This record gives sequence, structure tokens and C-alpha cells, in this order.
Amino acid sequence: MLSPKRTKFRKKMRSIKTLFVAASRKNTIAFGDFGLVAIEPKWITNRQIEAARIAMTRKIKRGGKVWIRIFPDMPFTKKPAETRMGKGKGNPEYWVAVVKPGTVMFEMAGVTRELAVEAMELAGSKLPIKTRFVARRELE
Repeated sequence: MLSPKRTKFRKKMRSIKTLFVAASRKNTIAFGDFGLVAIEPKWITNRQIEAARIAMTRKIKRGGKVWIRIFPDMPFTKKPAETRMGKGKGNPEYWVAVVKPGTVMFEMAGVTRELAVEAMELAGSKLPIKTRFVARRELE
């Protein structure tokens, strides 16, 4: 699973205000020929990213190259079940990546367009958000 090696602080404040603004970074295809773009905002867990990556690479039969453009660097904390209110913030449970609308999450190169479309749709079905397939020519 993806997670940071070390962070400055164990716990981080949750903020969803900036989540609904369109992405100003990571909004163009930088490495590959095809990409998977997020249409709606959401926190995506490290397990969901890994599931999408595995589905994509299996579909292209390990041909071509895949880039993961998002990284889960925000800890998600949770208090135990049936715990009274107060007594501080819960312990970190897992890591999430903050994805804004327009963010290119995955990129792919070295495969045909038809195979890339199928692989990206399969990866998009593993994610909890609506996604869109784009090619490098379409974004320019």
C-alpha cells in the first residue's frame, strides 16, 4: 500500500473547503499518452489506488507503462466504536489522497487507444468517483 515514509505530524486537520475547487495542478497529461481524470471531488484511500493500479496493469497484461499521479499523504483518523465524545482526536487508520475535479490520476503509454480505454474504465470502476478518459491530443 502507498503511504508516506515519515511525516512531520502524525495527525492532520480535515479540510473540505478546498476540495470543491477545480484542480490547478496535475490537470494535464505530463508523462503518458492517455489519462484518467477525476470529474468530482473526493478523498481516495490507498487501497482504492492500489486496486485501480492492479486492475489497469492486469488489463494491459503488463505491457506499456503506467504512472500514478496521486499519492495518499493525508492521514485519516478514527475514534473507536462506542467511545464517548471528547478525549482528543482518534488514531490514524489509513491514508487518503485529496483529489479535486480535473486531476489526472493515472497515465498510460505504450498501448493502443482501445486497450487504454478498456483499462482506464476498469480502473475507474474501482474508484468511488466519476472519471473520464482523456488522450494527450484532446487536452492540448
